Amino acid sequence: SMRKRTASMAAALHALAAGIRPRSGVTAFSTFYKHIPSKPFGRTQAAFHPSTALKLNRFLFDPSEVVADDGSEVPTVTLSKDDYRTVHAAKILGLLNGDCLRAGVVTEGGSADSSYAGCVTDQATIEWLPEGKIKKACPTKNGDPPGSLRIALESLVSSTESSDNPQGDTSTSDSVSLILALPRPLQLGRMLPMISQMGVDHLVLTAAKKVPKDYFGSHLFRKPHVLRKLLIEGLCQSGDVKIPKITVAKRLKPFMEDDLDELFPADEYARVIAHPQRVGQAEAPKRMREIALPGSKRQIVVAVGPEGGWEEPYELDMFQSLGFQQITMGTRVLRSDVAVVSLLSLAHDVCSESEG
Repeated sequence: SMRKRTASMAAALHALAAGIRPRSGVTAFSTFYKHIPSKPFGRTQAAFHPSTALKLNRFLFDPSEVVADDGSEVPTVTLSKDDYRTVHAAKILGLLNGDCLRAGVVTEGGSADSSYAGCVTDQATIEWLPEGKIKKACPTKNGDPPGSLRIALESLVSSTESSDNPQGDTSTSDSVSLILALPRPLQLGRMLPMISQMGVDHLVLTAAKKVPKDYFGSHLFRKPHVLRKLLIEGLCQSGDVKIPKITVAKRLKPFMEDDLDELFPADEYARVIAHPQRVGQAEAPKRMREIALPGSKRQIVVAVGPEGGWEEPYELDMFQSLGFQQITMGTRVLRSDVAVVSLLSLAHDVCSESEG
């Protein structure tokens, strides 16, 4: 029994403190851990999400989840008891019936899947629907949901008209796009929420000389819904509702020759390639704030290479021949995730200053 094992441990500790070698029948301290249960005491964590608890600054829903009941002008969403958003509302926020939360309906690739796609509200109200033996319509004592969660999406407006965007600024994510040399699959999984959180209109995942071909066999490409889920995770944090468009280019040169001008016209986008400044380099690369912005749309596409940088001189020459301006953040070679977040932040800052 646990009581006997505890007593044995106490005896072993007392003997060790006194310098006495444990006798036969007394459990030594090192072997006591064999008796500790492998699972923690109490209720184990629900498997509603594989990562740590999400910080949902806005609850996001797919257009297919939104239901407009007959006879009611207010659309609703009903989430199951084990949905990660339901668990977050109960465990993290501790919401009660009638409480308000921030919500939105995602939109993808500029297409409107429904009349509610791309809309947000700060006045969505919740209602708990108890299930099973639970009768009270409120989170349980240990913070679990009592049942399903119904959310009434009151006062829905377009994201460009929301209180977070009083001037109707559409440049938050539309101004910046990213061409990214495909990182390691595990690293990509960590970066996707960061990328959507920073705000990107179009994400191009491409090959490069220093990118192993087997990276394109990642489960993220075999299961697009997993990739989409990671992007939405970042949107929940930032409060945005627009899922970035994604293009996968398994060959860099054909993409640059055939698709680049169609996706990112030179007269509309400032084309920028990030590469570390080399010691003794004849012409110093520009900083992000020094790039030339064409036209009036003030849009930037940033090309970020693998952690070892773009291949010199072939890949660098190819980008520069297509109008890419080389920029740098110094002589340091940065990890892809650090470089991407830093460059996206600088690009957004340049666009906002230009538009101001």
